[in-house]
Amino acid sequence: MIRNPILPGFNPDPSICRVGADYFIATSTFEWYPGVQIHRSSDLVDWQLASRPLDRAGQLDMRGNPDSCGIWAPCLSFADGRFWLVYTDVKRLDGNFKDTHNYIVTAPAIDGPWSDPVRVNSSGFDPSLFHDDDGRKWFLNMVWNHRTDSIGGSPRHPAFAGILCQQFDPEAGKLVGPRSNIFAGSSHGLVEGPHLFKRDGWYYLTTAEGGTGYGHAVTMARSRHLQGPYELHPDTFLITSKDAPDAPLQRAGHGQIVETPDGETYHTHLCSRPLPGLRRSPMGRETAIQKCVWREDGWLYLAQGGPVPEVEVEAPDPAIVRRPDGPVRARFDGPALPVDFQWLRTPEPERIFSLTGRALRLHARESIGSWFEQALVARRQEHFAFRAETEIAFDPVHYQQAAGLVHYYNRHKFHFLAVTWHETMGRALTILSCPGDWPDGRLSFPLEPPIALPAEGMVGLAAEVDGADLRFLYRIGDTGWRQAGSVLDASVISDEGGRGEHASFTGAFIGMAAFDTSGDAIPADFPFFTYAPMPG
Repeated sequence: MIRNPILPGFNPDPSICRVGADYFIATSTFEWYPGVQIHRSSDLVDWQLASRPLDRAGQLDMRGNPDSCGIWAPCLSFADGRFWLVYTDVKRLDGNFKDTHNYIVTAPAIDGPWSDPVRVNSSGFDPSLFHDDDGRKWFLNMVWNHRTDSIGGSPRHPAFAGILCQQFDPEAGKLVGPRSNIFAGSSHGLVEGPHLFKRDGWYYLTTAEGGTGYGHAVTMARSRHLQGPYELHPDTFLITSKDAPDAPLQRAGHGQIVETPDGETYHTHLCSRPLPGLRRSPMGRETAIQKCVWREDGWLYLAQGGPVPEVEVEAPDPAIVRRPDGPVRARFDGPALPVDFQWLRTPEPERIFSLTGRALRLHARESIGSWFEQALVARRQEHFAFRAETEIAFDPVHYQQAAGLVHYYNRHKFHFLAVTWHETMGRALTILSCPGDWPDGRLSFPLEPPIALPAEGMVGLAAEVDGADLRFLYRIGDTGWRQAGSVLDASVISDEGGRGEHASFTGAFIGMAAFDTSGDAIPADFPFFTYAPMPG
């Protein structure tokens, strides 16, 4: 069986394509760098990270992008002997406007080299590229109407003004011909995330509707003509959990059709797993997949019947068994950052970290939560219960300098166990916490007074998360682990924490951070990092 989510942790907006016997899924990365995650599988069961293609300034520079902006809803396809990746770089979130710049890059192989981008348009987000069987290519995206009250994380229908379609000329590198609004969506509203699929002379359009919260859905429509008009699916929705509040996979929507070599049909979708008893999803929006069937009426349906997605789904090959999760230990003794880790916004990572051969060295720069140059390197939270552990060599000389272990979502949602300097104690351990305080981002300091540390030497730091509880721990030398401060609210480090379900679109990370607001860029060295799932 396939067990969902197939891509656990922050992996939303899955676009899937098959090339020969291999499947590829591209997911959104928002403000995390490099941009776009592409996973590969040969069986739809086991998935491995294959590429993060947007890895240089000429393709992507997100310095200054607000939280939950950056790379939205990529679309991956294969045609003419190469991969095509379409993506949006969103520069504004709040207010009436969305500055959404859409680009295309291509590559002969999934690991590159990926081309410089071609800018296509900026009329809306969630772009996709459809390769018709006559050789023509069509560019689709939702269109944003700023003449609306859709502000403050409470979307209203008028802002989502339908799905635009226009021909794309790859030789000229631009859109050509008339632009048409081909689909206004259903009465559910908030239409976005378009993908086209052609079968038996029908153009099938799947879109996301209902906003990417608990009313999310995959809406399906079809037409004999690419430009429409499109008729709605008899059930309107192919996939949704909006009327099934007890289903384990919530917020289901936004995905794409794929066929196996044997003609079986599957559909990816994003989903979330809220904490039991809470509408808070620390892993953010994850990627799942459902088996589908074409019925005699020519429409696609979930194989199990009804629109509610299942955790366990029949795989194309029943002999495949998913490899179990286990602890991951990263030793920072090589020339490159281990693949699990990413950083925020900047295409110049050498300014915020380096590999010394013995440790990951963070070059402390702007404050934690900065939108420009923040020294924070982290990996996704993938389990409800886990333990993360590291050690730090750090010698601050001022309270404006701090480095340590962070459970992080964005500038308004984090808990940071940090080594710093105190006027009477010297080197000390503190906690900086921002439990969802939007828009001000005010800090609390739950470890008061700070814990005095030896003047020099390594300090062990750990975090244990069990559902909604976070415990920070520390140790000096070979002494045992001791708890630092009280239990903190880990549930706020989630999509819905703080502003609520429609305002934040990434997921919880655990990692290492350093800041030096004096401007001296003091170094902090971390020789290793472990992440281990725990029963919980």
